Amino acid sequence: MSFSSEVKTELCRAEVNRRCCALAEAYGVLLYANSFTLSQVRVMTESDAFAARLPRLFRRAFGLDFDVLPPEGAEGKRSFLITDGDKLRAIFAAFGYDPDKAVSHHINLAVVEQECDRVSFLRGAFLAGGSVTDPHRSYHMELATGHESVCRETHALLLEMGFEPRDAVRGRTWITYFKRSEAIEDLLVTMGASVAAMGIMEAKAEKHMANAMNRLTNCDMANADKITVSAAEQLAAIRAIEAGPGLDALPQALQETALLRIANPAGSISELAQLAYPPVTKSCMNHRLRKLMELSRTLE
Repeated sequence: MSFSSEVKTELCRAEVNRRCCALAEAYGVLLYANSFTLSQVRVMTESDAFAARLPRLFRRAFGLDFDVLPPEGAEGKRSFLITDGDKLRAIFAAFGYDPDKAVSHHINLAVVEQECDRVSFLRGAFLAGGSVTDPHRSYHMELATGHESVCRETHALLLEMGFEPRDAVRGRTWITYFKRSEAIEDLLVTMGASVAAMGIMEAKAEKHMANAMNRLTNCDMANADKITVSAAEQLAAIRAIEAGPGLDALPQALQETALLRIANPAGSISELAQLAYPPVTKSCMNHRLRKLMELSRTLE
């Protein structure tokens, strides 16, 4: 099951006890459905939960049934259809439309006046025309409608609710979308999908942890490379001294340091400092190695 399907399944668990909320949710469904015209209402979905919820929602909102339902046991994309003239007039009248005139879809603000109605409207819009990507891949949530004015007015509605959506056009479809994970989480919680919102938070935490581990690994590798290069240069200097005046000519501290580096060609300065007898500070060991390098350069 896709993440979008999981979100829709969770949203469909919300109870619709008040008729005004059922009407607002049905309004969102219709304005973001495949077809909402004077000749037909057609809602199509692949969500099992939404397909089960839709007939109950329309009976609660309008007191009517669909004319055509998907076959029992149908899977994949399913279509719900109303073509009966009386039913269509009842639906249009419920939202303040005059069914005897040409319809230009706008959001009737009286239907979404209360906060609970706005939430229900957005839930219906998402169930019919919404999607959200798997947060393990990217962050993107959108509502897609075939009505430009509805897109514009949904944008305004979301702004009033404290959200900051963006708009786009894809062919003859108008999109209201979010890219910020925090905004997607907040909207999911508002609509009633808090479990899905937690899923986004968990995916984000996993990404942050993986990125932190990668940074640590890269840092460790870079440090290891640096140690290897430095140790090779120090060994070359010690070999040059050994081939010249010899290590016995060195002061005792530098002689011990040279022998420690030969015995520990991959050791870090900190490790060499601990191996010295008696142990010395990292700064002291670094100073001794620099003295060996300088002595090697004078021999050249």
